[in-house]
Amino acid sequence: MNKFSRLCFLALTFSLGVFAQKEDVPKGWHMMDRATSGYYGVSADKAYEFIKAKKLKSKTVIVAVIDSGIDTLQEDLKDILWTNPREIPGNGIDDDHNGYVDDIHGWNFIGGKDGRNVKEDSYEGARVYHTLKAKWGDKEVNVENLNPEDKAEYAIFKKAEAKVLGDGGGSGGLDIVILKQVKVNLVKSDSILKIALGKEIYTGKELDTYVGKTTDEKRARSTLLGLMKGNDALDQTNKDFLDGLSEYIDGESRKEESRNTPPKPYRKEIVGDDETNLNDRNYGNHDIMSATPMHGTHCAGIIGAIRNNGKGMDGIADNVRIMMVRAVPDGDEHDKDIANAIRYAVDNGAQVISMSFGKDFSPQKQWVDDAFRYAESKNVLLVHAAGNDSKNVDTADNFPNPVYINGKGRAGNVITVGASGDPKAGGLVASFSNYGKKEVDVFSPGVKIYSTLPGSTNYGNLQGTSMACPLVAGIAALTLEYFPNLSARQLKYIIEKSVQVPDMKVKKPGTDEMVNLSDISKSGGIVNAYEALKLASTIKGERNQMKEVLPKPKLVKKKKA
Repeated sequence: MNKFSRLCFLALTFSLGVFAQKEDVPKGWHMMDRATSGYYGVSADKAYEFIKAKKLKSKTVIVAVIDSGIDTLQEDLKDILWTNPREIPGNGIDDDHNGYVDDIHGWNFIGGKDGRNVKEDSYEGARVYHTLKAKWGDKEVNVENLNPEDKAEYAIFKKAEAKVLGDGGGSGGLDIVILKQVKVNLVKSDSILKIALGKEIYTGKELDTYVGKTTDEKRARSTLLGLMKGNDALDQTNKDFLDGLSEYIDGESRKEESRNTPPKPYRKEIVGDDETNLNDRNYGNHDIMSATPMHGTHCAGIIGAIRNNGKGMDGIADNVRIMMVRAVPDGDEHDKDIANAIRYAVDNGAQVISMSFGKDFSPQKQWVDDAFRYAESKNVLLVHAAGNDSKNVDTADNFPNPVYINGKGRAGNVITVGASGDPKAGGLVASFSNYGKKEVDVFSPGVKIYSTLPGSTNYGNLQGTSMACPLVAGIAALTLEYFPNLSARQLKYIIEKSVQVPDMKVKKPGTDEMVNLSDISKSGGIVNAYEALKLASTIKGERNQMKEVLPKPKLVKKKKA
């Protein structure tokens, strides 16, 4: 899956020229109640009124965010970070003997023991294609003569080949040339504006009020400001915005290069583990901030930014601790890292895990499936973003997913989340969101979501199913705070059954077809915190009654090409 499934939507909206809003929505619209505000939010205030009326007491819930990193100094997050009670900060010793030295607020599975960290990485389709090319490429293959294992592998190779090579028309190369030129022009404009404004770092709002004196300054302002406005990024700094755009363009360049050249082993050179061995787990480092904390910081704020402190914004949940598990690079994550990230979160007490990432291929899906089973056995709810390709994931692959690769059922502790919007901000369903009547469980606000950003006092809007996912994780955590005996399956049931079904048809993403929300999602509705709490109050919890069946991870050796 392309990069914006994990990172900010701003870069893709630029490249595709989509989702320009004629009207605006207020900051924090996603928390509002439709009946009182007119916006299709999740009724947060109403939920807290219910809590107060019922005189409910909360219990702290640990929410793990598997993502790209987090700014541990952000004013609205630093005091709600999960802290490992068995680890002494900074002493270089694995005090709790869990294999991870100084894992104070979480762990970084894409870092090296020498302190280096993986920032960019290749795409799984390219990794699969070049791994299997020597075996299956340029050969006449009679599929009927293949054994079941080879037949499955050949099918994956052909899918990867189609993904990497495309239609062979070469248009992708032309797009990259254009994008690279755009990047050059924007860097030039930024240099002019830095001099004109007399500062290295400035926000889109500052640029909006600036009036250029020379023709070059006016042209530079118009170029950068137009792009920032089109992506609703006026709250962002020039550096953050251009860094995000640069990451997208660089990622697209790597995709184009992978047509003819095997991808560089970015991860292998830094992490240094045996990637073919799932049981080789004690790798990485404790740097959960690294150089890429924007996405994870934004997601964490949606879940639990400190409420009612007069700073920035409020998270949906009022008594959580955020555990950051870094496993998502600028590129496609590796199955081993995701499987180990889930197990780490579960073993350290996470009750809800937010996962805003995804890809089109999962060569070691069995490892991730086993981690899903492990999480379910421990009563941990997994919330996953559906992705932002405007595609039907009932028929198109989107990993990780709850369907077990061995064909024996599916995980019962997973919620897959599409992104909703508001009629005042482009439509009730986000034009970029993936969908699926069977595989997308709920929709949740994911358009123009205001939350925490890196920098101690920074906040701004991002959008994508990446933002819709942590909002659902936050509602799950909020529900569990006040009804701590609910099992993971019960939480999933509550969130799905308490959705609000809209009284209008929606536009199916990627088309002009108007459909019911129930035609493109399992529940047919948008999540609602108030309704979730109301429903939870009627259900007898069974968390302590669950039987624990702990599956052993299966060792799957990497095949030679």
